[in-house]
Amino acid sequence: MEQNLDALQDAILDIAETIRNEKKVLLFGNGGSAADAQHLAAEFVNRYLIDRPPLAAIALTTDTSILTAISNDFSYDEIFEKQIKALGRKGDAAIGISTSGASRNVLRGLEAARDNGLITIGIGGPADSPMKSMCRRYLFVEGSSTPRIQEVHLVIGHVIVEMLDEVLFRST
Repeated sequence: MEQNLDALQDAILDIAETIRNEKKVLLFGNGGSAADAQHLAAEFVNRYLIDRPPLAAIALTTDTSILTAISNDFSYDEIFEKQIKALGRKGDAAIGISTSGASRNVLRGLEAARDNGLITIGIGGPADSPMKSMCRRYLFVEGSSTPRIQEVHLVIGHVIVEMLDEVLFRST
């Protein structure tokens, strides 16, 4: 966390600005990272630790018809890219999650987000992963154990939501 402190603080402020501007957060990843995207979207929309208004967030990992249509008709590599292009608007935030920091579909989603004026935030593996170049803010977890990296990713997500609640609803 210490290595990510500045990027984490900046990411929280970026997301707070996104929400203040009545924009949304789009989250995506594969496997365990898809589960993290869904989990965090639920924390945004419902609540985390305090009762507060719902925050606009969508996990791009949940619509099986969209996911399978894009995969079948085009390529699995495009599942997030196409959804970002369809749903993302300038000023929205896109949070891509990848344990390796190199998942092609996550990278393409982040690239589409960046190219379309979304704030890009990556939660990845190695500090020097390909994901870093796609992101305005990049939070990384070094290590060789996928489960440990995923566990830290969830902690990072929870810290983001908790601090976002502080910034938006408790710091008045």
